[in-house]
Amino acid sequence: MHHRYLEELRQRGYRITPQREIIIQAVADSTAHLTAEDVLKLIRPRSEAINIATIYRTLEMLVEEGLVIRSDLGQGQAVYAPQQHGPHIHLVCRHCGEVIAADHTMADSLQEQIRARYHFEADFTHITIFGLCAQCQSQEK
Repeated sequence: MHHRYLEELRQRGYRITPQREIIIQAVADSTAHLTAEDVLKLIRPRSEAINIATIYRTLEMLVEEGLVIRSDLGQGQAVYAPQQHGPHIHLVCRHCGEVIAADHTMADSLQEQIRARYHFEADFTHITIFGLCAQCQSQEK
């Protein structure tokens, strides 16, 4: 997957440095949502010369180019995921932090209602909903 990202960035005029290539590979080939610190841990065995500022700059470039999505899953820091994950909904437990992937089509009717009532095109590509998971609900009873 990272080869496609590298080619797209080259076509858009970006210079691909060895540092960028390592960071892009880590993010594009990941199946998880990663913080900048997660990326640093992943790439550290390959290159100790890459610092956290370079990672943040590269992640922001990927977000600006539409290759990566930045989200807030309530962890106090942004997480990043490749755009190819497609539309998805995260249900995040406020108590234990569990993240549950929900069926993104559940938001279709809400998107239609927003469009009809407010004449607003909402971007429902990536939604995060906070609440309590089943386990934490049962512990509160």
